[in-house]
Amino acid sequence: MGWFSFWKKKKKRPAQRNLSQLWEKLRQSSDFVEVSFVVGGKELSIYYFDSLVDPQVLQERIFCHLQNDIPQHPNVRLEDLQQIVPIQRIEVSEDTALIEEKVLKGFVAVTFREQPNKAALMGAAAENLGLRENNDSENEFSVVGPKVGFVENVGVNLHLIRRQVVTPNLVFREMSIGSMSKTKVVIAYIDGVANPEVIQTVTQRLESIHFDLVFDNAILDQLLADNSRTPFPLFISTERIDRAIYALVSGQVAIFCDGSPYAVIGPAALFDFFTSPEDYYLPWVLGTFFRLIRFFGVAFSVLASPIYVAVLTYHYEMIPEDLLGPIIYSRSNVPFPPMLEVLFLEITIELLREAGARLPTKVAQTLGIVGGIVIGQATVDAGLTSTILLIVVALAALASFTTPIFKMSNTIRFIRFPFILFAAFWGGIGIIFAVCGLLIHLGRLQSFGYPYLLPFYPFRVRSFRDTFIRSPYSETAERPMFLRPRSRFRYDPNAAKQKRDIDE
Repeated sequence: MGWFSFWKKKKKRPAQRNLSQLWEKLRQSSDFVEVSFVVGGKELSIYYFDSLVDPQVLQERIFCHLQNDIPQHPNVRLEDLQQIVPIQRIEVSEDTALIEEKVLKGFVAVTFREQPNKAALMGAAAENLGLRENNDSENEFSVVGPKVGFVENVGVNLHLIRRQVVTPNLVFREMSIGSMSKTKVVIAYIDGVANPEVIQTVTQRLESIHFDLVFDNAILDQLLADNSRTPFPLFISTERIDRAIYALVSGQVAIFCDGSPYAVIGPAALFDFFTSPEDYYLPWVLGTFFRLIRFFGVAFSVLASPIYVAVLTYHYEMIPEDLLGPIIYSRSNVPFPPMLEVLFLEITIELLREAGARLPTKVAQTLGIVGGIVIGQATVDAGLTSTILLIVVALAALASFTTPIFKMSNTIRFIRFPFILFAAFWGGIGIIFAVCGLLIHLGRLQSFGYPYLLPFYPFRVRSFRDTFIRSPYSETAERPMFLRPRSRFRYDPNAAKQKRDIDE
């Protein structure tokens, strides 16, 4: 206890910054605005975040009255602004921490040169900005958790992020991309958490882009990729606010593009694409169960059809005796070999998917149900495919929809066809060769210089707590160390394990 008390006494609280140091810190972010002017013999400075304040309130209630009414009060002080500015409540404070917190929540800070250590805080937050009915996350739907997603306005997206992450370390860096479009692109990260090397890499790659028109983040995704000859997405593309915030807190970097309702997040590992934000809103046991179901669904979607082709073409001895009769009966009238039979059904499924994606929602649902039933029944009755294969292909298509990220779902749909061809030419050995080739390809991929197969390659045991399983929050205080974050812990791990009741 004596040693513990000694170390406890040695802990020092960080020195409080003055206002000039606070403004210098906030100037790192591109959405921080500082306006200085002289009116009525008074030198004023106004500080605020452009992504948080309501421009109408700022112009009509603050700027207008400060410029027009202060000349009529030559001896006005910060404490007297309540009588000039029609804001419900104006708070004057010398507390730097309080001023920092208020400014990060959408307040406007006003300082006079005669009172350099004080600031008048005026509420001008845009409370309803971005909270519209049409900006819910449509492609990354979740039953549990927030439904608000990003929109095409990058200012609204920054506002939504800033409202949830209330810290001055959240930095937005703005730049212009595209020789003709001059698209506004913003890099978001948390200073003191994200690795400076990653920030420098992202900045350099964006600055080195020479392209004429940038309409969407999907274009930036391809221009920033370490390897353009791969079907696998190297960055997470999300429209969910909670996923982007969790990535920033973990030490990753998010890129926003004006005109795109998605955020590009990197560095990304393969297992990030199979993690759903809904996993963290459920008890960790259920979150782990659904995540394992997701991994099983991906493996089944890729391997089910190739195994069917390999077994019926080369490995009859693997068919159980009880299953041999139904297979012979279902294939007795099929004139095609298993490879052509599988390719016919797989291409049919892809045609239905593409047609459904291009049609209005109600028409697409009808097409998917009626088309699947009619075409499936007709092909079986015509003897073009077997009933067992129809079940296998339908289950494989259903399993591919379990992937939370749409781009990874497209990749799974694509790599199924090379596996089918390998199985048709070389059987089970061909499937093994295809799996080995896939692992070799994944092992060579990188995302902003980080290996794509982390934490498996290179092997990182401590980072397995959030891969196949979703550990409880008391075990996930440590950030993923393979990202090399500057801050190791998200919160105190010892305090998270303690259960404090009111009667203790």
